[in-house]
Amino acid sequence: MRVDSSAPYNHARRLLDWYDVNARTLPWRSPPGTPPPDPYRVWLSEIMLQQTTVASVKGYFELFITRWPTVAALAAAEDADVMQAWAGLGYYARARNLLACARSVVADHGGRFPDTEAGLRKLPGIGPYTAAAVAAIAFGAHATVADGNVERVVARLYAVETPMPAAKPTLHALAAELTPTQRCGDYAQAMMDLGATICTPRSPDCPACPVAAGCAALKLQTPTRFPVKAAKVARPTRQGTIYWLRAGDTVLVTQRPPRGLLGGMRALPSDEWATVRPALAPPADATWQLLPGSVRHVFTHFELELVVMAATLNDGRSVALPAGATWVALAEIDRIGLPTVFAKAARHALAHLNTDRVDEKAA
Repeated sequence: MRVDSSAPYNHARRLLDWYDVNARTLPWRSPPGTPPPDPYRVWLSEIMLQQTTVASVKGYFELFITRWPTVAALAAAEDADVMQAWAGLGYYARARNLLACARSVVADHGGRFPDTEAGLRKLPGIGPYTAAAVAAIAFGAHATVADGNVERVVARLYAVETPMPAAKPTLHALAAELTPTQRCGDYAQAMMDLGATICTPRSPDCPACPVAAGCAALKLQTPTRFPVKAAKVARPTRQGTIYWLRAGDTVLVTQRPPRGLLGGMRALPSDEWATVRPALAPPADATWQLLPGSVRHVFTHFELELVVMAATLNDGRSVALPAGATWVALAEIDRIGLPTVFAKAARHALAHLNTDRVDEKAA
């Protein structure tokens, strides 16, 4: 089912009128109708918002902007400092790409972001969606911005029957039909806000929707059926072991390889995570004990079940440390930027060893 031919014009006009009154106040935005925000702020927020909620991103965004207020400042930052500041936000390849992109902007573009989609696409870590979002919001370019919220709105407006993710090209093409040539940045953010606040996944507030009159899904009285979901594929489960090694008031911490899952992040020693639990490979010769229970964590493509082995040394200087390993004060373990899965393992160890607990903020 398709909406009538006047939908693109009416849709944009009605949506922008609604946005002028109802726009969300977000730290990376400019109010409707005002000059666009600094491209650096737009880019930083868009990278952080990939597969992450606005509520989760706000605090991290403020931290980054305070600590690195310009792209040049971020480009000059130490890798370890940025990775530590990113800890807990997840999808850590984004942080590595963030640094690579900032350094490219400074080294190759004089510290100024390209103002076109094509130019932005050439930067590290910027794909089609991010390039369109930065081009539209920061530079007012006529670009089609289609995140998950926008895809949901378009799927309902046109009652698109193709299941996701196969429907994505169709949804992008339909979104392009709707995108106006004026106020492109405001329009992109209006579509995002519509999906985030009214055209929500489970309980859309159709009576409050400014474009409900042109919604095919509403006419069918089945808005929540769209976008159509493909059959779920069960996540595989991987297993592994984390090693909690204490020496006095310190704990052994390693740094993961620069590439791969959680690349470059500080972590507790662990083995490779596989469908069959690997053989034990502790980081030092000690008397190890298996702690009760397990630590579970869910990644995008698999679930993880970890056991924790614990040991104590009288003197950490008596053992040869693996490459990249160091001793960290126990009191600092919740402040060194451990990824969530390792913060969970640290709390698990502390709880079962009857010592000071890790601060809950580490999660």
